[in-house]
Amino acid sequence: MTTFVQDAKTLELPWPFTGRDDELELLRRPIAAERHGVVVTGPAGHGKTRLVTEAVRGTDCAKVSGTPETRGIPFAAFAHLLPERVSLHRAVQLLSDVRTLLVDDAHLLDDSSAALVHQLGVHGRTRLLVVATDGAPAPGAVARLWTGEVLPRLALEPLPREATAHLVAAGAGGPVEPLTARRLHHLCQGDLRLLRDLVGAVRARGELTLEAGELMWRGPVPVTAAIRERAGRSLNRACAEERDVLERLAFSEPLPLDLADLNLDLGTLERLEADGLIRLDAHSEVRLAHPLHGPVLRADAGQLRARRLSRTPAECASALDAERAELADRIERTDVQEAAGPVGDWLTAESAASHPAVPADYATVRARFARLRGELREALSWAREGLRGTPDDPCCRTELALAATQLSEVATASPGRATPWLRVAQGDIAGALESVTVPEGGEGEAYVLYDAVRLGAPHLVADRLAQLPGEKAEPLARHADALVRQDGPALDRAAELLERRGLLLFAAEAHAQAVPVHRDPRAARRSRSRAMALARRCQGARTPALSGLVLGELTARQRQIVTLAATGLSNREIADRLTLSVRTVGNHLYSAYTRLGASDRTALPCLLDEVRAAQPA
Repeated sequence: MTTFVQDAKTLELPWPFTGRDDELELLRRPIAAERHGVVVTGPAGHGKTRLVTEAVRGTDCAKVSGTPETRGIPFAAFAHLLPERVSLHRAVQLLSDVRTLLVDDAHLLDDSSAALVHQLGVHGRTRLLVVATDGAPAPGAVARLWTGEVLPRLALEPLPREATAHLVAAGAGGPVEPLTARRLHHLCQGDLRLLRDLVGAVRARGELTLEAGELMWRGPVPVTAAIRERAGRSLNRACAEERDVLERLAFSEPLPLDLADLNLDLGTLERLEADGLIRLDAHSEVRLAHPLHGPVLRADAGQLRARRLSRTPAECASALDAERAELADRIERTDVQEAAGPVGDWLTAESAASHPAVPADYATVRARFARLRGELREALSWAREGLRGTPDDPCCRTELALAATQLSEVATASPGRATPWLRVAQGDIAGALESVTVPEGGEGEAYVLYDAVRLGAPHLVADRLAQLPGEKAEPLARHADALVRQDGPALDRAAELLERRGLLLFAAEAHAQAVPVHRDPRAARRSRSRAMALARRCQGARTPALSGLVLGELTARQRQIVTLAATGLSNREIADRLTLSVRTVGNHLYSAYTRLGASDRTALPCLLDEVRAAQPA
């Protein structure tokens, strides 16, 4: 991500800062608390410089930066702060009055500058914010800042998918459809510079379209010069065998290749693996290491070579059927940890927006898998994908209704199986329980029975769940039994098992149900905290078990801004009323969306009561 350090107070940044509230708070604490500082590390492009720039915004801060060209010049990074000739001892004395020092690209510092930064850290009179890139060789004096425990280290993780979606929404001007957010997050692998380049290229080609109020992208990856430079600079291999392997892998996507299919010596593969260009998946099948390598390689190949190497539609269809069967089996086994659906993801993403990418039966399974994981908005997207080609498919319509009603949205489809949840969305819990139909065996029996547990009436189905064969319903049965017995610790244990199985929404509900039955107030607070953390990952779920929770712990300023936004005020009107910048108001709103599980401003009115309830009396 482009960062304007020198003019950060006056220049308009290309995208607003969002998604790093916790890390920003951690960095600001050392500055406010007169502590020595912190070292921020992470891969290139993950937003380290932008984060520390935000942390020191508005403070009296000196800034230095390492560069490759000046690594051989003593004190080059400090040239604007020190006289031309100076010893290390004298440099420390001259900088003793600097209260805060930001050191960017510390891994590129010359040895003298690195030694100076280390001494400033040891002496402790200057607060340091040091930025270094993972995997890059750094001067020993810089590395010893954290290995020698001179300063604490903050290892910056990639933005999670939800925060990436909010960042794209802030930069592109609208909420992002979940499958598009998943695709962008996967393609960029945490590199925010790549993310900005990719979104810009898609917008320039007119492929980022608005559908159902959300920005959606379908179609091939645009391989621009910037994307080729960032993602493909390591693909130019002098060895013909290595190049051949990479191209064959690129054209085999979305299917993997078995080692035997490549028919090459292991030395070639080992070199490519050592350079980070290929990897083995869990089935010992070979794939390209970065998802953007395939598009770059395919863009550089000729048409005849592409035709010879590409997989046939029949091969993809067979793999899609196998993928659907595996996902359906995992649903029945109550094991919905992260979905492995590369073929379906590929076909959906690479298709044009106006043509169906996947058959309805596959889309139904993916929607159900996402819904059980608590990814309700993603479930909506998969159901809509299935309805593109088969508008009247009853299974897709059912999944659409189930996901929509658990988001407290009105389902446009006939509810059917979703009748209980439609009544929940209308506030009729008693009617919802009356409409729960108890099947006699068959696919999905456990989940239908489990609806009664989620609606707060476990006594109706606890015995039936306990009698189901095998272990597939074990976490559901344990939840029902603990709720019947009003056993708080047992509910927490059931929630932990549900979470391990990937059933995040169910886990959040179990923790929430444990809160009022705990006798120990500390245990109740822990259950509430766990429920809130899981609920934030469930894309705005609004179920009875979660109704007592405020989905997120907003700051006082966020509560104030959210309350005003929910009454219909624009960002400009809020900024004028609170004497803030429009950008600050926007940043607070996007942070609040993440914590509340809201998708955009339109969801705020229904959250207003909960936000007010969270405010101190």
